[in-house]
Amino acid sequence: MTEHMIDPMLSELEHYYDTVPRVGGARAEDFGPLTLFVQEGAGWQYYARPALGGAGPAGAADVERVLARQRELKVPESFEWVAETTPSLRAAVEAAGLRVHAHPLMVLDPAAAAAPAHPEVRLLGADDPLLTAAVTVPALAFGAPGTAVGEAGPAELAAAVAGPEAAEHRARVSAMIASGRTALAAAVRDGVVLCAGQYNPVGDVAEVVGVGTLPAARRQGLALGVTAALVARARERGARTVFLSAGDEDVARVYVRAGFRRVATALIAEPSA
Repeated sequence: MTEHMIDPMLSELEHYYDTVPRVGGARAEDFGPLTLFVQEGAGWQYYARPALGGAGPAGAADVERVLARQRELKVPESFEWVAETTPSLRAAVEAAGLRVHAHPLMVLDPAAAAAPAHPEVRLLGADDPLLTAAVTVPALAFGAPGTAVGEAGPAELAAAVAGPEAAEHRARVSAMIASGRTALAAAVRDGVVLCAGQYNPVGDVAEVVGVGTLPAARRQGLALGVTAALVARARERGARTVFLSAGDEDVARVYVRAGFRRVATALIAEPSA
């Protein structure tokens, strides 16, 4: 596959990746073969990625120009793209000194049977009192990546929820839920959120994002239950394509059980630690 011969499914995902920052309040800055998305005001800081429609392959000099702009704006020096769609970009970002990590890119099989509902999983509304905890759980989960049982549990969650960043995150997600720009599902046991995740729709495409389980509560089927609830809601709301990026191969196996199949590799480039 060349950068000018893109699989229709991956082309659909490219349009999603280009659109979601724009509807999320970001402005697009043109750097020829690359587009930098810059969040206007508070909210998620977006990435740079290949320009939709293709303006030729990006070289290290193009990457350096974007990096200089990101530093000027004091935003994350981050690039995201699909390996199979833009294969030459990896060499360019590595030549600019960035580190690349890969994630399985997976799409829901339309013929897959719906995963069974989990009795502890439910969708949360914009005003749900558990929403602050639900938007905080994934950060604790991603702080200890993988699927192994870890130490962080309800006590660590309670401490994180008390911080000012948690309230700000809740306000952003609450507004997104109220406007229909996201839906959030959470696994709740004895009043404690143990796992949570979201999906973000654009047209009839929806991305499942941020599914994370408190490390102490892993290996109980909670992430699968949350994913199943998000998929069910996305389908109810008319999503034709549902996709996600898995953290690693072990996490990808969880999503296979939810009906997803791997179609490509999502790449993220950031400065080396």
